[in-house]
Amino acid sequence: MFPIKSRPLKIVILWQLAFAILAAVLCGLLSGVNAAISGFLGAIISVIAGAVYAILVSRHSGYSASGTLRTALRAETVKIFIIIMSLWAVFAIFEGLQPVMFIGSFVVAVLISSMAVFVPEKLNK
Repeated sequence: MFPIKSRPLKIVILWQLAFAILAAVLCGLLSGVNAAISGFLGAIISVIAGAVYAILVSRHSGYSASGTLRTALRAETVKIFIIIMSLWAVFAIFEGLQPVMFIGSFVVAVLISSMAVFVPEKLNK
């Protein structure tokens, strides 16, 4: 009963989660606790937005091209809104933010999300 039906999107979200943990550890080792939190928050914003996008796309049941396009555009709009609001909230609320760690991990997590095109829908057996 996992709400995300697309295997590539599930795999990429897991990759992003793994990167979020790795970013927290590496940033923490390099610059301390605030950097670890900053690195984790940067990556997790992309994870959350990507997961919401994947859930919205997975809920689509129509087969028309216009319905599919409308669903994809709606999901992408929600994803961008979540990203903008989350970035703003972190910058506004977290006083110990390390901007380089935060934005750097966010950018890498976004780049990881583009790797979904390389994940096959079904495993070759």
